[in-house]
Amino acid sequence: MENPNHKHLLLLTSLLLLSHSDLILTHTQLLPIVRCSGHGADRDVYIVHVKHPNTTHLLAAADRETYYKSFLPPTAAAGGEQRLMYSYTHAISGFAARLSEAEVEAMASREGFVRAHRDKEYQLHTTHSPGFLDLHPDHCFWKESNFGAGVIIGVLDTGVAPFHPSFSDAGWRSRRRNGRAPATSIRAAGGFVNGASVLGQEKGSAAGLAPRAQLAVYKVCDKACFGSDVLAGIDQAIADGVDVLSISFGARSAPFYDDAVAIGTMAAAAWGIFVSTSAGNEGPREGSVENDAPWVLTVGASTIDRTVRSTVKLGNGQQIYGESAYQPGNFPATQLPIAYPGARGISRAKTCSDGSLDGVNVRGKIVLCETGGANTSVEKGAIVRRAGGVGMIVMNGPTEMYTPEARAHVLPAAHVSYADAVKLKAYMKIAPTPTAAISFAGTLYGTPQAAPAVAAFSGRGPSAANNGVLKPDIIGPGVNIVAAWPKSVGASSNPTNDESIATFNMISGTSPAAAHLAGIAALLKASHPDWSPAAIKSAMMTSADTLDRSGNLISDEGLQAAQYLATGAGHVNPTKADDPGLVYDLWFSDYVAYLCGLGYTDRQVTSIARTGVECASVAAIAAEELNYPTIVVAIGANAQKTVTRTARVLGANETAVFDVYFTTGDDVEGRTGAVAEGQLRWVSNKHTVRSSISITFI
Repeated sequence: MENPNHKHLLLLTSLLLLSHSDLILTHTQLLPIVRCSGHGADRDVYIVHVKHPNTTHLLAAADRETYYKSFLPPTAAAGGEQRLMYSYTHAISGFAARLSEAEVEAMASREGFVRAHRDKEYQLHTTHSPGFLDLHPDHCFWKESNFGAGVIIGVLDTGVAPFHPSFSDAGWRSRRRNGRAPATSIRAAGGFVNGASVLGQEKGSAAGLAPRAQLAVYKVCDKACFGSDVLAGIDQAIADGVDVLSISFGARSAPFYDDAVAIGTMAAAAWGIFVSTSAGNEGPREGSVENDAPWVLTVGASTIDRTVRSTVKLGNGQQIYGESAYQPGNFPATQLPIAYPGARGISRAKTCSDGSLDGVNVRGKIVLCETGGANTSVEKGAIVRRAGGVGMIVMNGPTEMYTPEARAHVLPAAHVSYADAVKLKAYMKIAPTPTAAISFAGTLYGTPQAAPAVAAFSGRGPSAANNGVLKPDIIGPGVNIVAAWPKSVGASSNPTNDESIATFNMISGTSPAAAHLAGIAALLKASHPDWSPAAIKSAMMTSADTLDRSGNLISDEGLQAAQYLATGAGHVNPTKADDPGLVYDLWFSDYVAYLCGLGYTDRQVTSIARTGVECASVAAIAAEELNYPTIVVAIGANAQKTVTRTARVLGANETAVFDVYFTTGDDVEGRTGAVAEGQLRWVSNKHTVRSSISITFI
């Protein structure tokens, strides 16, 4: 947690890109924010939900704020600071304020109070991908959707570097700077930039998935994000009229009434806004998926068929293939001694971290470094270089397996798979004087053949808060993605950090994957403006691919067939999503019935729905009965279960209701916790509409 005396200045900015050369600053609000430790602090930040008074919808912003302030104590917060931080209009009915636990308890007796919860911290999830998705400038779908023209994509992240050429042919006119949002923004809606590359690799034209879409960027995060700020960003995005939201941060799955992202995006969905969120980077651990509400698209990360090849040749002649975006042409491919700090018993996470090389002679050597720990592989390379090392081999562990990353390292390097790391360590044990050489082959396309595959870090289901709905929903490109970057990368840096220079970086995470899907959603919205957010999601999911480019089932990080808990419906196919045949639609009332079916109290449902809800008067449904494009059931031995779905035939304005029957026998006994998978397919001469089915035996 952060120092309770440290003040944060949050600049909440809505940047609306009206054309590739015009930038208009539509909303700026400078707020001093104090973040307190959640344990032992006298006052903390609370998000407070209240009922709408009868005339609230008619009140001006100042009158609404006065109403909200009536719930607050008359005294100032600690240090004389104002209590009210945010007065929300659209995202929730309520506000964020500095309060003590006792003050919140006293507030609970006030007329109109619904509930309050502490502010929560959310973590950031942090060229060739359009082509990998079969999107080319002369492709019919990209042309017919006019590259997303007329659609506004809202990006909630750390801000934007508006001078970057990806956002304008002539350059933006703004002084906003930050470190990460250019990466997510360009994947969704960056314009065409010829000659883009990362340190000379991945050369080509860089573009977002909807390069003519308008862009609104909301700075709601710094190194982390807080729920009150996130709600303020969503509140403003709704007011600005965005069509699509891209959210690339999250937190461990929690009940939706305690999740600001879930609450805010419920409001966005009710306003007709499509929301693409990242599934989190805590995979491959089971149940690690984040952003798991059914009204958002939860996106996992996949690989693409591109390798930035660096080759390690061991002293015994054995060759190992790795990846690195930094490939200096003047580095000699000669045998050099190897140093392995892990041989001293240092834990995997601490190898090549600060202080770990003390007493280890790495000067003039190639150093073996493990993944994991507080330092990224690029940071570990910097530590190795400072200690005198001339090269680095980054070794995946048993969780990362076959997901190496081509990072913009600061010294010659190769990132290798876990299987190759095992070979390296075996060589180190038998070689009296182990040596290695690193050489570079540049960017290779069409490799590996097993692409797309699920990235090791991609969040996995089942959802802890929502296990009746399959999450993640879908996967998209999220490994070694070329993205706009606000400062130089690699061994030599640009000391001025001139944002007008077309700097790009190689990034991996479910963050760029979610941005890809936000761009595709913008294309679909432009092509089908009458589709609801749920219809767009259904179109993506029921048309998703389940096979890789070799015709085999999509694999996981271990090159085994991936489960639906990793892939969801499969890998996005934009062209097929443009003409899905039929869709499974959902509306606000369906989500309310679903929330009541989760067993939430009236106050909890009201805080999510932003309107008074009495579940006793709602026809509550079980999660599996939500009209979702995938099906999840839990069933025991000798049991029967029926799940109903309603499909809408596109172009004919017809709907069809059908039941799916599940029956088990004695053979299920003893298989508690086991998962079976299948699929339901509706097939015509033109369409194949597929729904993934996941069955858990109880």
